[in-house]
Amino acid sequence: MTAVMREWADFTEQTDESGGLTIAFSGPLVVATAGPLDRRLRALAAPVVRIDLTAVPEIDTVGAWIVWRLIRDHDAELTGASEEAERLIATVQRGPSDIPIAPERLPMLERVPEATGGFVFALARGTVGILGFVGAMLVAMGNLIRNPSTFRIKALVRQMELVGVNALGIIGLMSFLIGIVIAQQGAEQLRQFGAEIYTVNLTGRLSLRELGILMTAIMVAGRSGSAFAAQIGTMKLTEEVDAMRTIGVSPMEALVIPRVLAAVLVMPLLGFYAALMSILGGAFISTLTLEIPFFTFLARIQEVVPMHDLWVGLIKAPVFGLIVALTGCYQGMQVAGNSEEVGLRTTIAVVQAIFTVIVLDAFFAVFFSEVGWG
Repeated sequence: MTAVMREWADFTEQTDESGGLTIAFSGPLVVATAGPLDRRLRALAAPVVRIDLTAVPEIDTVGAWIVWRLIRDHDAELTGASEEAERLIATVQRGPSDIPIAPERLPMLERVPEATGGFVFALARGTVGILGFVGAMLVAMGNLIRNPSTFRIKALVRQMELVGVNALGIIGLMSFLIGIVIAQQGAEQLRQFGAEIYTVNLTGRLSLRELGILMTAIMVAGRSGSAFAAQIGTMKLTEEVDAMRTIGVSPMEALVIPRVLAAVLVMPLLGFYAALMSILGGAFISTLTLEIPFFTFLARIQEVVPMHDLWVGLIKAPVFGLIVALTGCYQGMQVAGNSEEVGLRTTIAVVQAIFTVIVLDAFFAVFFSEVGWG
């Protein structure tokens, strides 16, 4: 491969009788060759009265800006310019403007209602978009029910592996440490009343009802929800989704449904696993600090934790999985324009999923208390 060598742009100076300079440029006055000229031109001490472009075979916008700056700063005369050079210099000369780059900030009494209205309309558009997305997914699921042979079972198994199996390590460690924290901090508070034995109740019920599934949902949102948004968003950006539609493959059936079903199916298992690891963490720290034997702690769990606490966690799990997967897939499908949109939509997916999960968890807490499972 041969490299193309460019001649560097240069200039010469001639001083007339009045002490003014005539600058004669030579060589191509373009961005690739005009770099060294800038410092030398700025260091000129004498006024420039004439600029000669006769020996300039090529010029671009950068070169035109250099020439125009000399004309502007020294009120110099231009000679020897080609038609192209004159046109570029005239265009650059019209470029500067005193119009502000950003509009003036509105007064607060106008700005706040405008921002509030924009937020409300954006919320309405987002709600309609999500409802439309859910409707399209239900239609696609109906098609799969009518034609079960088109269901991509391998894609479902792969997503279950990514969402569930690959998350066992981090979720187990996180839950084990949370169980240690619950038991240790709970024991510190209960010790004031001589009720350290109730640390078992606190750890067991809190792990099975709330923190086991809630922390699992947050972790899955950070791992899998963001991955769904980034993967589908990248495919949307590279037009792979459009290519799938072109060859007759439904993106809903191929991309969205396997991910949603995988999250819904593995979340109860992950939540139960997280609750068990949290209880084991509580039993571990209780053995060291409360002198409650490890297996005695576990046996006590069976006595003091009602069975409906387990069902509360298992009922919430698939709902949280559905929210996380839907949010990630929906935001991925909204990617358009440029690669920055992928990062933005991924962030939105994680934030929306975690916020929605926490809000729903609060509603579930009130609901189960009203039905007697408090």
